[in-house]
This record gives sequence, structure tokens and C-alpha cells, in this order.
Amino acid sequence: MSYNIRVEDIIIIGSGPAGYTAGIYAARAGLNPLIIAGPLPGGQLTNTTEIENWPGDANQLMGPQLMERMKEHCSSLGVRLISQSIKDVDFSGTPFRLIGDEEEFIAKSVILATGASPQMLGLADEDKYLGRGLSSCATCDGFFFKNQQVAVVGGGNVAVEDALFLAKMTSKVFLVHRRATLRAEKILQDKLFKAVEAGKVEILWDTQMTAYKGDAMGVNGAVIRHKNGEESELDVAGVFIAIGHIPNSEFLADKLELTNGYVKLHNHLGANFTATSVAGVFAAGDIADHHYRQAITSAGMGCMAALDANNFLQGV
Repeated sequence: MSYNIRVEDIIIIGSGPAGYTAGIYAARAGLNPLIIAGPLPGGQLTNTTEIENWPGDANQLMGPQLMERMKEHCSSLGVRLISQSIKDVDFSGTPFRLIGDEEEFIAKSVILATGASPQMLGLADEDKYLGRGLSSCATCDGFFFKNQQVAVVGGGNVAVEDALFLAKMTSKVFLVHRRATLRAEKILQDKLFKAVEAGKVEILWDTQMTAYKGDAMGVNGAVIRHKNGEESELDVAGVFIAIGHIPNSEFLADKLELTNGYVKLHNHLGANFTATSVAGVFAAGDIADHHYRQAITSAGMGCMAALDANNFLQGV
């Protein structure tokens, strides 16, 4: 394959809160940044409903709305955005080489902001039913299950948010959780328990989903295993998986230092916070943060990565 070659001062891989914020700050530093958006422009927040913890937005801010505003902010500053994915990189020397779906790019500095993707259960027939009653995005697919029973698997913020979202349109939501307590924030738990009291949600504690049931049309049920080992079936028309994420770092294997798939940052004190094991390559957001994983922390890291990259380019 032949490639057109672009030479850039800075390239940002990924376009979620981290990538867009990095683009804003890099543009303000006069670096003429290029964002390579990846397969999901806007990142995971494009699949999120109401965001209640974004400072300054108290009135029903939606994830896609926030991402569109960030994109427009980037555009207003002249940030260029390309809808491609990077499939390989060469960080062995500078400038760095990035190989995309259609082009090869060369950059003096790189910010990795590729985020993470939803983790699935790994059960039989998962590929068969994905998109046919099995989903990892309640906001994308919830509409199709209006007035039907569905199940949500998980116990963290995303699972509870999905259950609450689905409870508004479905006849009932079963929240399948393998533990006896939820990991979600208290404010979300309080809302969930109100939905339970209203009969819209039923929490299945200490329970695991073990199989999907379905036919040629798609999912029409699921099998769950209880703490005592007994199994039973759920009569549901859809199953939504919300058990966590896997860092989008496959293309970085053996290119820089990773920890459980997450990019390892090499300076947690003072300046250069977002530095990786390769000088001139920086990381921000969920690709490097497996603990906080918030839109606001990702945006903050995007800011820091752009400032760190600018210092690197200026030889500071």
C-alpha cells in the first residue's frame, strides 16, 4: 500500500474528552495539531446519557452534546480532524511514524488518547447476538426495547446509569450483579433504589449471567447462576453489558511500556506528568487511567499532555 506522508509537530490519536482538550491546548500553543479521531469520534461519551458531574453544566447535559461542543471548540481554533484509525506505530526513533487506515503520518510528538472499549462477558454466541438483542450501549439501543423486559449486567456507574435510562422506556429492568453491594456512586444508587421501589428495576444480587438464549431473530432470554449454584432463566428481550472497559492499546504492544494494557506514565510528580516510556510520546485519559475514568479527569489529562508536549517540542 502506498501512503501520502504528512509531517506534523503534534498528532493526537483519539477524540474523546482527552483528545479534544489536548487539541484545544495544543492549538492555543500554536502547534497546529492534527487529531486522528479513531473509530468512535467523541469517544465513549457519545454513548452516554445525562452527565451530572461536568462542572458548570447542571441542566441535563448529554454526552453527545458535550462531545459536539468540544469538537466545535477545536474547530474554532483551527484544529484539524481526520476520521481514520491508527493501526501501527514506530516509536523507535524521531520523528515518529503512525500508520493509519489510509495514510502514513509523521510527527515530532504524539499524544495517545484512544480511551477504552466496553468489555464483554465472553459467553457463547456473543458475536452471534451482538446487535441483535445484545448490546454494550443502552443509549444507542434502548429505544428498540420499549415496553419490554431487559437485563443489565454490572454494578458500577455505567451499569446503574444504563438501568436508570432503560427504566424510563422498558417495562422492567433486571440488574444482574455478581456482588452483594454496588460500586456505583451513592447519588446513582439512591436513584436506583427509588426505581426499585417503583417496581421499574429489580436487582439480582450475587448473580452471574452464564448464557444468552435466542433464536434467528435475536436474544429472547438469558440464563443466570445464583450464589447457591442454582440456575434460572430470565425472560428478557435484550441484554446490556456494562462491566468495564479494555484499554484501546493493541497497536501499542511492544512499542512502549504498558501495565495490564494501560499506558504507563513515568512522572507522577511535577511537570511532564503525562510522559510515557518514550520521550516525546504522551498519554491522557482512559488509555492511561484505569482508576478515576471520569470525563473531567480525562479532559484534565488532555490539557496536561498538550502542555507537556509543547514543553518537549520547545526543549524545556
